[in-house]
Amino acid sequence: MNERDEIPWAELRRLAREATSRSYAPYSHVRVGAAALSDAGAIVVGSNVENASYGLTLCAECSLVSDLIRHGGGRLVALSVVAGDGEPIAPCGRCRQVLFEHGGAALVIDQGDGEPLTLADLLPRAFGPDDLPTRSTP
Repeated sequence: MNERDEIPWAELRRLAREATSRSYAPYSHVRVGAAALSDAGAIVVGSNVENASYGLTLCAECSLVSDLIRHGGGRLVALSVVAGDGEPIAPCGRCRQVLFEHGGAALVIDQGDGEPLTLADLLPRAFGPDDLPTRSTP
């Protein structure tokens, strides 16, 4: 399921745009939606959820990862993130790190009319689980 030709980009964009309508953005009024395809063929979605303390705001991509876990997990293979105007936007740095944990460097990210990028393009030399020391069991 990692062939770029098999990715339903139009459907992912449509679902991401739809998810912007479910954003909770009373402070910035910036609505963001995300939709992704997992390696099991499931589509998961997320919307941003702001908080009065700002730092506790959840980006749409973090909400999407929660939806992935809620649906049984797996690996993300393709992602579309859009702003309230429906145009694709790139994940912020924090989200790139969260996405790396659940999709890895090969995760393909929609750029709208341009060629999709991989997460490795957006987050080169990422820190991940392989960088942590292994735990020995008692």
